Amino acid sequence: MVETAEKMDQAVNAAEDKEGKYLTFSLAGEEYGIGILKIKEIIGMMPITPVPQTPEFFKGVVNLRGKVIPVIDLRLKFGMEAADFTERTCIIVVEIDAASGTVMTGTVVDSVSEVLNIRGEDIEDTPAFGTNLNTDYILGMAKTEGGVKILLDIDRVLSDEEIAVLETSK
Repeated sequence: MVETAEKMDQAVNAAEDKEGKYLTFSLAGEEYGIGILKIKEIIGMMPITPVPQTPEFFKGVVNLRGKVIPVIDLRLKFGMEAADFTERTCIIVVEIDAASGTVMTGTVVDSVSEVLNIRGEDIEDTPAFGTNLNTDYILGMAKTEGGVKILLDIDRVLSDEEIAVLETSK
């Protein structure tokens, strides 16, 4: 009985750790969220300079006020179909904690929705989709009035090897 109570306490603490403000955005008609503390800024689409011999999801680099920032397309990273950019397509500049330190990265999304304050009790653990599917980058599933939003752990979306490619391309 004590073990059950301890497991429930751990689950409650885990949900409370995920509680907070999230910037929500759309990708292929689905809603996602990234913790607001990871967001540095949101910019409109701008010219992206391609970098040869990089993964398909790596769009290239942009010059943001004199700083070269690598840009990834989350649609392609998640194995979704590529889409033409529209007037609502934008780049969310995020700060990723990597083994080598902090890396500023632009992520292309279809559109930004809103900032939501999500309570811990509204966040469910990531469902088990089977052993062959890596879902480490999903923080949880937020239940909202409009449905479900997939909360991303942006630090885990890219592997250390992929981050190394981004860093060497700057």
